[in-house]
Amino acid sequence: FTIEEIDAISGPAIGRAKSATFRTMDIAGIDILAYVAGDLAERLESEEERSQFAMPALIGKLVEAGAVGEKAGRGFYKKERTPVGSRILTLDPATMNYRDRQPPQLPALDAASAIEDVRERVRTLFLGKDKVGAFLRATLGRTLLYAAAITPSIAHSVDDVDRAMRWGYGWELGPFELWDAIGAETVLQACEGTDGPPLVRD
Repeated sequence: FTIEEIDAISGPAIGRAKSATFRTMDIAGIDILAYVAGDLAERLESEEERSQFAMPALIGKLVEAGAVGEKAGRGFYKKERTPVGSRILTLDPATMNYRDRQPPQLPALDAASAIEDVRERVRTLFLGKDKVGAFLRATLGRTLLYAAAITPSIAHSVDDVDRAMRWGYGWELGPFELWDAIGAETVLQACEGTDGPPLVRD
């Protein structure tokens, strides 16, 4: 996947903010991301929880290079001035150089853009037999499993978690609304047939 493809999949198409994944990291600060994840990786109780916050080597390279996002003028994206204004370049993780933006070519997203109901749109994309579906099952699926596993120890109810993600992160649907939209059995089957956390089993 390219950075542009992932941001196209993980933004408004699934009811998230337009900044999606990589642009959000640039806005928040890649150094802040690394610091918070590193702190969680040290403080969480179980090895399984800690391992979920291990940062990929790319994050370390960007922090080391000072490419920590918007405040540094470069991160996953870079704004470059031109004689007639400016243009946005995208990081090529393989070379660590910036290149012209590449519009994503993802037919599933084009087809799903006609689906107005975000629940139906997410379910359709999640179940797709293409690279968009594979990406969402590997990432959104894991996010939903994590939310269900951790919620009993951090919140009074699933409503609290849904509200926090909608109000704090601009999600149209919280994690448990997404469980309902996709279907619990469907999520579990898509995530390698796992039994799921107790909250889901119950």
